[in-house]
Amino acid sequence: MLKERFEHEISYNILPANAQTFYFTYYQKSMTHIYSGYDRHFLAVDCIIFGYDISEKELKLLLIKRSFEPAMGQWSLAGGFVKEDESLDDAACRVLCSLTGLSDLYMEQLYTYGDTDRDPGARVISTAYFALIGLHDLDPAIQEQNGAHWRPLSNLPELIFDHRSMVERALRELVETVRVRPVGFELLPEKFTLVQLQNLYEAIFLRPVDKRNFRKKILTMGLLEKQDEKEKETSRKGAWYYRFNEEKYRELSMNGFFFNLAVN
Repeated sequence: MLKERFEHEISYNILPANAQTFYFTYYQKSMTHIYSGYDRHFLAVDCIIFGYDISEKELKLLLIKRSFEPAMGQWSLAGGFVKEDESLDDAACRVLCSLTGLSDLYMEQLYTYGDTDRDPGARVISTAYFALIGLHDLDPAIQEQNGAHWRPLSNLPELIFDHRSMVERALRELVETVRVRPVGFELLPEKFTLVQLQNLYEAIFLRPVDKRNFRKKILTMGLLEKQDEKEKETSRKGAWYYRFNEEKYRELSMNGFFFNLAVN
């Protein structure tokens, strides 16, 4: 009741300034006392970083070997503890940038993992993010410096704690997302062929898709710009390069356009 009374009187400037100062000091001490009665936990972020190998036609995961106990030397997702002055998004961006040297990556918050025994070192609550990066964008020197390794999703090593569950959930989310949003282009070079685009979707879906249906759907959206250049490394005739027009996608979306690339 005292708290409500003070708040009412402050809102109408009834209390003099010295009384307001007294109230806030009292209230802060009261809150500190209340918080001190509860357990404190560590808060962390873990990043599932997907990349696409256009030559091997395979989706890959960027992993590191953990540098401290528990589980030192074992394969792990990139992660870290959230700092006092950071939001969750800021912490995830810091982890991604420090590992890859890249900023402004596509990143999406996935899920928060809070099982009491998930980390044998302490009670750690971790929010997972998944990010998409083109393998061609990552500087090999930075990758080597940070001990980061691309591993194919088809042959992942054993991961620490609940990181495998994080990866599986992120992959399910990616499959659903690329159907309804053009985020798959984040994994490709700026220019690509239709064959390379279809190979990407097949790598994500883990199944073949119908070539004619796929091309019809993507081309009728009007989001791809045909280039005056062909890719001739994989065939004598060559295949035309295309670019994704992100500005046009945004413009169409403002007018009710719905991206849909769910294909059989």
